[in-house]
Amino acid sequence: MMSLEEYIDSHSTPEQALLHELERETYLRVLNPRMISGHIQGKLLEMLVRMINPKAILEIGTFTGYSALSMAAGLSDDGVIDTCEVDDELEEMIQSFFDRSEHAQKLNLHIGSAIDIAPKLGRCYDMVFIDGDKREYSAYYNMLFDNNLVHSGSWILADNILWYGKVVEAVAKGDKQTQAIIDFNNLIIADPRVENVILPIRDGINLIRVK
Repeated sequence: MMSLEEYIDSHSTPEQALLHELERETYLRVLNPRMISGHIQGKLLEMLVRMINPKAILEIGTFTGYSALSMAAGLSDDGVIDTCEVDDELEEMIQSFFDRSEHAQKLNLHIGSAIDIAPKLGRCYDMVFIDGDKREYSAYYNMLFDNNLVHSGSWILADNILWYGKVVEAVAKGDKQTQAIIDFNNLIIADPRVENVILPIRDGINLIRVK
């Protein structure tokens, strides 16, 4: 019998060839390959970009680049994505797939901490995708507002916001990642500057709109 996940996958627009190759290479060459966005989440990101129609996107954490390539596919030709990845060992792989994409001109890869890099790029973003160090989610969020990197009407998407269901369980001693995700979700729901809804796709996405 077909699983629900297989059904969803087979009844969604097929994965682009370059993205399929990237996913395969990630599973062959990179530790923790499950961190990749994958087909369904990638397609959702592409469609959200088409709906929101941003001109500038900031991505905090791209892993091997799947999510950035997915968003670039939905972005208008005059749009730009600044994507920050802290793992410099992934730079060559990410850039090689960016260069092969028909959307290469939209993609700017920055290696290092987004907290250090983003405020220096001189842009205000219509859309932000947060998928970096879970322990720094609140710091990323505060950085966006403290440095005027978002505006009224900007959208912020935070990935892995359900954290394997651990957000509704007792937090294990020393589990800083789970506690950080819980703290982030509490920060969002208490912030009068935004409105949000959590989407239970894969490991959860917190969809946040700046008022």
